[in-house]
Amino acid sequence: MKSQTVLSTVKALRTRARKHIERGAVTDGYSADLDTVLKLLNDALATEMVCVLRYRRHHFMARGIDARTTADEFLAHSDEEQGHADRIAARMVQLGGAPDFSPDTLTERSHAQYVAGGSLREMITENLVAERIAIDSYREFIRYLGDHDPTTSQLLREILAVEEQHADELADLLVNTKK
Repeated sequence: MKSQTVLSTVKALRTRARKHIERGAVTDGYSADLDTVLKLLNDALATEMVCVLRYRRHHFMARGIDARTTADEFLAHSDEEQGHADRIAARMVQLGGAPDFSPDTLTERSHAQYVAGGSLREMITENLVAERIAIDSYREFIRYLGDHDPTTSQLLREILAVEEQHADELADLLVNTKK
C-alpha cells in the first residue's frame, strides 16, 4: 500500500515560514540531526583541505619523466578540492553552522592523511588512497542523510562524482608511471 503525502495548505506554509525566521534555510521541515550534519560537514571540510595541501605539495615536488603531466593533474585536482571545500563551507553557513578552517585540528578531523610521498609513484598512490577514502566517506554520509537533507545530499553526490573521476584518473596515472 502506497503511503500518501499530505500537502500543506498555503496558509500553513505561510504561517510556518514566519516562525524562527532567524534560522534561514533551516525550516521546521528539516529533519536531519543538524548538529551531526554540521560535524560531518566540518570533517568533510577538513578532508578536502588536507587534500588541497597534499595535492599542492605534490604539484611542486613532482619529478621525473612523467612529472609535468602528472604535476598538472595534481594542480587541477587541488583546485577542484578547494572548490569542494568552499561549497561545503557555504552549506555549513547556510545551515547556521561555522566552518572550521583551524590548521591546529585539520589533520585530526580529516579522514584522509597528509602523506608527502617521495617518488612520483608514491605521490600518485597517496592521492589515490585519499580519493578512495573520500569516496567511501561521502557514500556513507549520503546514506546517513537519506531523505532528511536533500540539499546537502545533492551537494555530496556532486562532490562524490568528482572524487570518483579523480580516482579513475589517478589509477590511470599509476598504471602508466614507472616504479
